[in-house]
Amino acid sequence: MELKLIEMGEGPAVILLHGLFGGARNWGGIQKRLAQRHRVIAPDLRNHGGSGHAAAMDYAAMSGDVAELIARRGCGPAAVVGHSMGGKVAMALALRHGEMVSRLVIADIAPVRYPPALRGYVAAMRALALTEGLSRREADAALEPAVPEAGIRAFLVQSLDFTGDAPVWELGLSEIAAAMSAIEDFPITGRYESPTLVLSGERSSYIRPEHHALFRPLFPAARFAVVERAGHWLHADNPNAFLALVEPFLA
Repeated sequence: MELKLIEMGEGPAVILLHGLFGGARNWGGIQKRLAQRHRVIAPDLRNHGGSGHAAAMDYAAMSGDVAELIARRGCGPAAVVGHSMGGKVAMALALRHGEMVSRLVIADIAPVRYPPALRGYVAAMRALALTEGLSRREADAALEPAVPEAGIRAFLVQSLDFTGDAPVWELGLSEIAAAMSAIEDFPITGRYESPTLVLSGERSSYIRPEHHALFRPLFPAARFAVVERAGHWLHADNPNAFLALVEPFLA
């Protein structure tokens, strides 16, 4: 699948992979900063943004899309930075196509199956009545019972396109809903021995101390660091602290 992407900068290639319900534009200022020294490519993963929709949404399929992107753009081996679901895609890419990945940054996700905590978000988004004239504020209010956190609602509503008479989701919600079990899981095995940086948010519980031992067989060169004053969206919560760890690692 050909992925829609945002590309900027020159130099060694860096691929930025967003999380579930996100898109290339989520990397915003991070991409601009890294583009001062790197060729930075941020794609919309399948069923997100401007990329195509497909029923398959397991990590073999999504990492295969990124492998095709690297081959097509002639930018390998590339450093790969992935957040949340994108971090699992990055891990799968490194484990399945290690020759394409020069170094790896995994942001606030572990190679484990997570509980189905996000399925309620998918159901609420699918249930939203996309009527003509629906405003961003009204969409936010309609999601509030299922998504009480204002910051998360704002993040989800970013994927609504309000340019037409009625808004439309820039997400393949039916495909995502059907694939949630695969998205929650991480069945990929292998071994990636090149430099790996695993970042966790200080206020996030996505990477627990007991997860560190699970990284070692897959990523024996992994080292771990914490982004202070940040939750799960660590690159948005504290971009300067995130970059202070990532930029030297990529240099």
